[in-house]
Formats: sequence, C-alpha cells, structure tokens
Amino acid sequence: MRITTNIQELQQELRPIGVELVAVSKTKSIEEIQEAYDAGQRIFGENHVQELITKQESLPQDIAWHMIGHLQTNKVKYIAPFITLIHGVDSFKLLQEINKHAQKNNRIIDCLLQMFIAEETTKFGLDHVEVIELLENPLLNTLKNIRIRGLMGIATHTDNEKEVKEEFYELKTLFDGIKLNYFRKETTFDILSMGMSADYKIAIGQGSTMVRLGSTIFGQRVIKHYKAQ
Repeated sequence: MRITTNIQELQQELRPIGVELVAVSKTKSIEEIQEAYDAGQRIFGENHVQELITKQESLPQDIAWHMIGHLQTNKVKYIAPFITLIHGVDSFKLLQEINKHAQKNNRIIDCLLQMFIAEETTKFGLDHVEVIELLENPLLNTLKNIRIRGLMGIATHTDNEKEVKEEFYELKTLFDGIKLNYFRKETTFDILSMGMSADYKIAIGQGSTMVRLGSTIFGQRVIKHYKAQ
C-alpha cells in the first residue's frame, strides 16, 4: 500500500496548484504500476520503447503513456499508435518521423521540445540557437500530425540547489519567450515538464506544470551487487 499512499499524498500536493504528475514506471513491475493505477494515477512515463510496448499491452487501456527517454527515429513507428506525449524531441528530423507515423495512424501526437539545460554533457537536448532554428524552419507548418505542447528539461544532478534553481529559471524564461513569439495565439502550448524526484519542489517553484517522479512514488531502485566468483 506504500505506492497507494505516495500517489494520494502527491496528488493532494500537486492538484491544487495545477501540476500534472507523471509516474516514472521504468523497471517497475506490472503489479506496481497497477497499484499506482488503482490509486488513481493515469499518466505513466517510460524510457525504453520495448518496455513501454510490453506494459501498454498488459495494463488498462485508459492509461496515458508518455515517452520520457531519448527516442530514436527508427523506434517511433512502434509507439505511434498509442503514445500520448513524447517528451524528448531534440531534432527536426525526429519531429518529421513522428509526424509521418502519426499520419499513418490517423492521429495527432503531442510533443515537447527537450532543452539542454544541465552542466553534464551526457544529457540530450536542443540549445537556444537550435530550438529557434527548429521553430523557424519553414517546413514546420507542413507537419499537421504533430502538436508542440511545450518544453522539457533535465537539471544537473547535483546537491547545489542554487544551480538547479537557475537552470529551471532559465528554462521557464525560455518557455515564456517561445510562447510569446511563436505560440501566442495557441492555448495548447502550455506544458513545462521539469522536475524529478530529487528536485521537483524546486522545479515547481520555478513554474513547472508537469513533474516526472519515480522513486518518490515507487521507492528507490534496488541495485543488486554480486560478488565476483
């Protein structure tokens, strides 16, 4: 019942302030996800396409699945029939591929542009110049089967709260600028996905509208250590 309690407490915290909760269910069992579902959670995020497909087939069909990991263009076709939101769009080429497979499935797929805001070079994402180039690409208006809903970013993994706060502040400032300049008349540009278990409270303080929480809901991942034979 620990998962149930965690979901209920988080919803009581987040719903009144209008922040959407994505339960990060990567590596979690069907049973654990089902418990979260039974507690009222409907949005789940996965990092790997194969794991996502397996879970989507095995769990209730009203779950809104989010792809929150790095998505390769050759994997888009497998999730296009059902995916609700793709968080990690980091190239125009990927947007084109999502549009192609959304069209084949007679769907419009919502997407977030992933921004590179961290100090770590291992993170994916667009920089400020690249995102403007993408938004000003004349071919963007031809992609009728995708909808850009907002931005996503992952802060540096650090205990330095000031640094994390500054990264989130920068992303919120960029979000506001892009909304004003490119989506002023579109009410659907409304998602700022930032904040994970370690830093979601800081993210909310900086204007996040969607947080991605794993260990806060399901507990820490159990890492097995094996002795050398």
